[in-house]
Order: sequence, then C-alpha cells, then structure tokens
Amino acid sequence: MVSNVRDAARSFFVVHHGIPESRTVRRTTPLPVRVISNLCYTPAGWPQALEADVYQPDGAGPFPAVMMVHGGGWTGGKRADMHRTARAVAGRGYVVMNVSYRLAPRWRYPAQLQDMQQALSWLHLHASDYGVCIDRVATWGYSAGAHLALLPALVPTGHPHCVSDIRPLAVVAGGAPVDLTYYPRGPLTNALMGVACHSHQQAWCDASPLRHVAPDSPPIFLYHGSFDLIVGANNSHAMYAALQAQRVPSELYLIRGLGHIPTFFLSAPWRRGCDFLDDHLKC
Repeated sequence: MVSNVRDAARSFFVVHHGIPESRTVRRTTPLPVRVISNLCYTPAGWPQALEADVYQPDGAGPFPAVMMVHGGGWTGGKRADMHRTARAVAGRGYVVMNVSYRLAPRWRYPAQLQDMQQALSWLHLHASDYGVCIDRVATWGYSAGAHLALLPALVPTGHPHCVSDIRPLAVVAGGAPVDLTYYPRGPLTNALMGVACHSHQQAWCDASPLRHVAPDSPPIFLYHGSFDLIVGANNSHAMYAALQAQRVPSELYLIRGLGHIPTFFLSAPWRRGCDFLDDHLKC
C-alpha cells in the first residue's frame, strides 16, 4: 500500500460527500491473517469452475465478511490483483472471499452477475467453516470489479438473470462504471455485452447498477479519482446522486487530481471503506 505519509499529503485533495463529520479515521493494529487458497466455489455443472481465496483474521469470530472482486475491464485481471487490499481488509476484522469470475468476450453478461451470486451463496453455505457472521456480508470491488460488486446488491430479486436472492448488506465500490450506456462504443463494454447498445439498449440498462437504485438498496461507499480518464468520475457522482435521491445511506470519497490506476493503489480509500463497513456491518 502507499505510505501513510503520502496519503496524508494527498488528504488536502480529498472531497467527502455524505461522510459524518464526527467520524475519525480508525487506526487499528492489523490482526494476523491466514489465507486459504484455491477454493472452488462453483457447483458441479457450472459452465466454468471458479475459485476463490479466503482471508481469515485471527480470533474466535464470527466476523463480518466481504466478497472482493478484481477489475480488468471484464476481459482480464485476476483475483491476485486484490491480494493486498484483501489482506488489509481482513486485518481489520473481516473474512474476505477474493473471487475469480468468467471473463468476456468468451462469457457475456449476465454470466458475471451469476458468478457473483453463486459466490455469495457459497459464502453463506460455508459461513460456519470460516467464522462468518451470516447476516453481515458486503461486497467490494474496483473498476469492472466494482460494477460486479454493485450488481448483486442492486439487481432486484426475482430478476430473470438472477440465480440467487442473496444480497449483500453493504458495498464498497471504487472507480465503478455504473452505467454501461455511457460507453456505447467502448470495446470493453461491447465485449461484455456482445450486442450493440443502439439495438439492445434495455439489455445494457439491465447490466447497469445505476438503473437499479431503489429505496431498499443497501448502504454504498463510493470512491473515485477526479482525473480518471478510463472510468470518469461522473459515474460515481451519478450513483451518489441517485442513492441520495432514494435516501439510501451512501458516501462519496473523491480524490482530486488522481487517475484510475493511482487511485487503486492508495491506502486511504480502503481505510475509509472499512470505516464505512464498520458502521454498517459490525455488531
């Protein structure tokens, strides 16, 4: 992670929206963490066998849990990309399930949503095995992973694409593309969808978390670099505005002057994300 000194210097360039003034950044001694690697979370007959790594904090538990999702434009990336964040979050007292998922263009949406829902189902099924508090589960992702972390929280239960009705209790989403219709000619969005936006706009809307915000949406923490030229900060601004309009507990942590990749490597956003989860998940 980037050093605390560098994070402190950059704190002058941070804009908070919705973060309680009374909250201070919680400095805690990280718990020791054990990693259990390469656990298959998909059942027999799933189109592709998928694995996850579980990060367990030291202690008796049960602990709240976080399902963590890597980015990579839906076409690449690997769960190892989230290793440092997963370990850091686990050190704050969360069981972290760091997941792989099916990649585009071989696998089109809604395959990825269904992988997320299956992962949440597996985590609930094996909660007692890993010391998870079953009713205290969140999702967390960055970039395309943030899009996939938001979807199982926002797509309505009973939607034709859903394979599970389990929803996370909260979400942390960094650099999230929240509306795919912002990028109708984007090579990555088209690889994910496999159909053109102009002729299948409803499908693109269905795959966009922003289009599913509702009064019963779970609390969401958004963070974004204001100089993100890959996934514009307008995404997080639009999502925050939609959440506020529906009176959903939400916060926006905007880092001025930073782009997509530098924001990913900052430690301040994940600490703030953990503070948010502490407020909404911990007993």
